[in-house]
Amino acid sequence: MWPLAKGSPMSDVVLYEEVDGVALVTLNRPERLNSWTSELGSEYFNALDRASESADVKAIVVTGAGRGFCSGADMDMLQGIGARDGEEESPVELRTERHDYALTIPKPVIAAINGACAGLGFVHAMMCDIRFAAAGAKFTSAFARRGLIAEHGVSYMLPRVVGPSNALDILMSGRVFLAEEAKEMGVVSRVLPPEELVAASVEYARELGRYSAPWSMAQMKNQIWSQLDMARTESLEESNRVMAQSLKRPDFKEGVASFVEKRDPAFEPVVGS
Repeated sequence: MWPLAKGSPMSDVVLYEEVDGVALVTLNRPERLNSWTSELGSEYFNALDRASESADVKAIVVTGAGRGFCSGADMDMLQGIGARDGEEESPVELRTERHDYALTIPKPVIAAINGACAGLGFVHAMMCDIRFAAAGAKFTSAFARRGLIAEHGVSYMLPRVVGPSNALDILMSGRVFLAEEAKEMGVVSRVLPPEELVAASVEYARELGRYSAPWSMAQMKNQIWSQLDMARTESLEESNRVMAQSLKRPDFKEGVASFVEKRDPAFEPVVGS
């Protein structure tokens, strides 16, 4: 059982827990398979910011309450968008960040996909840095079957993760595929028993924070996602520049010392962007 520690639910629709260097963010509309609403999205972005700004958090795990990860945009919201030509009313001001927002957080974001992952939920899973899934979890993009396009940047991310052919299969067919096939295609890195998924994801995140320098992970995340479209020579030049910085940082000295002294490193935290 994951213990509730620092903080409390950010709202009823997103839960936030922070323990041992890991922030666990839970989408919490289980009665609707955690379908995406403007409120849920706004609170999700708030949770990512909270984790980013915490000096104690080294890595973030995102999962869903109940049987689903996120089943996509809430159908009531979609019908409302159609009726109002895209204008959505809200009694409070909600955040409207781009849906690739998790990629801008300078800490690893791991999706623990516990069940249905569809549409906009699939987009947000793909915008996490690493994905683990429960055995039997169902995936679908669904866009083509709703008369839509590959939305919110998934047309950029998906082919870079699984290749163009697999990406077009997933997007054009809108078919359902299971976690086991998702692993074969590279959509997810690991498939785990459902009852072990969150604990294993949290333990993985905890080990990242225990052994890897937060600044190094932030730079690697930026390297990977920003250099996808760079020429090889440009990528090499940028990496050499950042490498020169890393050699002058206290983390490098600490990393060497901890290895020689056979102890866990005490790296500097990363806070904010």
